[in-house]
Amino acid sequence: MPRVKLFNKEIVLQKAMELFWKKGYHATSIQDMVSHLGINRASLYDTFGGKKNLFDESLELYCKTNKEGTLDFLKNEKSVKNGLRKLLEMAVSDSIQDIDHKGCFVVNTTTELIPGNDETKKALINNRSIFEKIFYNFLLSGQKNGEIAKNKDLKAISSLIYTLLSGLKVVAKIEPDRKKLLSSVNTILTILD
Repeated sequence: MPRVKLFNKEIVLQKAMELFWKKGYHATSIQDMVSHLGINRASLYDTFGGKKNLFDESLELYCKTNKEGTLDFLKNEKSVKNGLRKLLEMAVSDSIQDIDHKGCFVVNTTTELIPGNDETKKALINNRSIFEKIFYNFLLSGQKNGEIAKNKDLKAISSLIYTLLSGLKVVAKIEPDRKKLLSSVNTILTILD
């Protein structure tokens, strides 16, 4: 008789994402996963195929969740400049309020596993590309409605915004100073004027 899984895969994956985000790949043991996820080793291997596969799925979930959240947030913003300001200010607030100072799972993964892991590197490059496209399309809508000048290099600005978001998460881990972080946001956004 086949074994019946007594857990929800999506909930376990969410918990795994939080664990890897907080501890990193190498510092997370199989026993950590078993204890934190509330499933046994056999179920972990049967369902996810092991630590690396579970990590990859966790990273994918994080990227997907952030992409959907960013798209939902930006689609409700009438002003491109104000929308980007709010998005960056929200990133600062989220970082400062995070008592674990986890930073960004994508940035953490980049610094922990790259170079040396080509599969993960591809996923991270893809994530960056997706976000830069989201920012580009949002900026383009501002250019079309006259809010942003036609002479602005939107691809370069999109890349800069992605870089700033990543950097804010790193700096907030070591110095969660709202005033300094928001000063960086204000300086970068002058590029849109």
